Amino acid sequence: MKFNRPVFIIMTAAALLVAVSIFSLHIGFTAIGVTDTIGVLFGETDSMTESILFGIRLPRILAAILSGMALAVSGMLLQSVMQNSLADSGIMGINSGAGLFVVLVLFLLEGFEYSLFIIPAAAFTGGLVVAVTVLFLSYRNSLGVQPIRLVLNGIAVGAGISALMIVLSLLISHETYQFVAGFLAGTIWGTSWPHVSIIAAGLILFIPVVSSKISVLNILSMNTLNAISLGVDLKKERLILLVCAVGLASVSVSVSGAIAFVGLVAPHLSRRLVGVDHKFAMPLSALSGGLLVLIADTIGRTLFFPEALPAGVIVAIIGAPYFIYLLMTTDS
Repeated sequence: MKFNRPVFIIMTAAALLVAVSIFSLHIGFTAIGVTDTIGVLFGETDSMTESILFGIRLPRILAAILSGMALAVSGMLLQSVMQNSLADSGIMGINSGAGLFVVLVLFLLEGFEYSLFIIPAAAFTGGLVVAVTVLFLSYRNSLGVQPIRLVLNGIAVGAGISALMIVLSLLISHETYQFVAGFLAGTIWGTSWPHVSIIAAGLILFIPVVSSKISVLNILSMNTLNAISLGVDLKKERLILLVCAVGLASVSVSVSGAIAFVGLVAPHLSRRLVGVDHKFAMPLSALSGGLLVLIADTIGRTLFFPEALPAGVIVAIIGAPYFIYLLMTTDS
């Protein structure tokens, strides 16, 4: 049997993700051994251990993994569609837009009862509005969407939105402000099973569409003239993939807060390891994103205990130097 390097790397990444998940499941304030986990499965341990494992830690682990996967796939979609290696949901301002609408909802509904699904809906709407705004500002009739303008406009719009969110944070209660501050820093706050189901539903909705567009993504990664010559309807395909990218980023932000750089680092790492073919790069990017956010969240909640450091801060420590490196080595 011929050795398939991309498949081997993807399987290795999946195995590593499982291993880190098991490790994360068993570390924390209350140390729980593997035998205790096995005992829970057979009903031989106390209810507190079961509650810690499957009521607190497991949904948090799954939320971190799924959020990272969604951000990584979103980043790869944006980079391919926009033909810009620096495109990312955070850099384009999508994360900030989703966060702004979440803050607005919390501000307007403060003191009222509201559905769990309000926040994801607000995040998706905010991400979409900002994405459309950034694309509009970056469009030129003769040249279409210019990659460098896309990045610069995204950074500018994102900075403006961040400033507006700071102003709004001054008008809300202390409790809500604490949540917003953690949200903007990239804290995995959606740690219940309903939150996991929300982001899982987003992935179930968008991933099949993305999977059906693998060949289109490979073509879109080329220059625009090659894509047109191969019969690709650029406007239609870009719109579909953009909606998927915005949807994935927004649903992730609604559960994990505004974590930046995952959609930038994971796709680049994947392409370096398995090449540019999205058939291999896309699943590896998803696994890498999930692994990155899980490791960051595990470090943040255990290394500085009893204080918790947001996963977004740990990811930024890794992602910021890498982003600078990309800026220094990218021509477009």
